[in-house]
Amino acid sequence: MFETLLLLAQEGGNSTPGGPPGILGNPLILLPAIFVLFYFLMIRPMRRQEQQRQALIANTKKGDKVITHAGIIGTVVAIADKEDEITLKVDDNVRLKMLKSSIARNVTQEEAAKEQKGQAEAKA
Repeated sequence: MFETLLLLAQEGGNSTPGGPPGILGNPLILLPAIFVLFYFLMIRPMRRQEQQRQALIANTKKGDKVITHAGIIGTVVAIADKEDEITLKVDDNVRLKMLKSSIARNVTQEEAAKEQKGQAEAKA
């Protein structure tokens, strides 16, 4: 796609032979258009995803069942705010200290959201 835009810019984008260049022939207009397109296709979705991730970490509380990026499934036993650490109970006598940022999914919140959606559909 980018190569096509460059070819149009190099050709001058003439609408008629020998006539004034078209709108795509002016690189001063083409370059900001590419930046706007890049923003909406790349930067904005990444920001939204990061905000959702921060909300997931902030809303995690004691007793939630979570899955980490390493695939470890456990229940949150303790949260240390100032150290950015959580303690997961994996088995009866197995507890792991991990960073909050290692949480990939909060299963408890996902199940609660599914229940609310099901109840809303049942009422409708």
